[in-house]
Amino acid sequence: MNLPKQPQQIDSLIPAGYWKDAKGALIPESKVKEIDKARDQLVKELIEKSIKLSAQMAEFKRQSFADIAAFVELSAEQYGANLGGKKGNLSLYSYDGRFKIVRAISDSIVFDERIQAAKALIDACVKDWIKNASDEIKAIVDNAFATDKQGNINTGRVLQLRRLEIKDERWLKAMDAISDSLQVVGSKSYIRVYERIGDTDQYKPIPLDLAAVHL
Repeated sequence: MNLPKQPQQIDSLIPAGYWKDAKGALIPESKVKEIDKARDQLVKELIEKSIKLSAQMAEFKRQSFADIAAFVELSAEQYGANLGGKKGNLSLYSYDGRFKIVRAISDSIVFDERIQAAKALIDACVKDWIKNASDEIKAIVDNAFATDKQGNINTGRVLQLRRLEIKDERWLKAMDAISDSLQVVGSKSYIRVYERIGDTDQYKPIPLDLAAVHL
């Protein structure tokens, strides 16, 4: 590795012949160890490549969504086919079935203040039922409204309560309050690509996540 004589001066206020350390102090270049210079160069080289790779992946995602959307329109025009679901999720296969591309769009949902009304109604129900309620129902109710470290309620656990077959009027009102309190605050979109495993009907992902890439 060729060691730089001085760092790339991103900050124009750093005088020539000095390096700025992590605390912002100016260190004469002669006082900077060669191993520190080598480390600095390595980190900056990899960061530069990472920024370029990140931009390429962002462009790939943007272009992939655009291409898939254009294909869906083309298919609908020619065949009257509706490839997407309610949220635009769909799978596309190569002609030989070897490759699969999945477009997935999922909503991010939260509860507004009405979830507190639902909690109060459910608490009233549980208080009346406490002697006869099954341990399973108690556990589900106790865990449903537990919050994480950020104080957020797990939407999945709360929504599971709606699956319980309970006819108590207060419970039914609580389920209505849960439904009314749901708010969509955004959505996340994904492109996933897969390759078929041999001649089976199973597919393995082609990793686009750096951490999932096997060396």
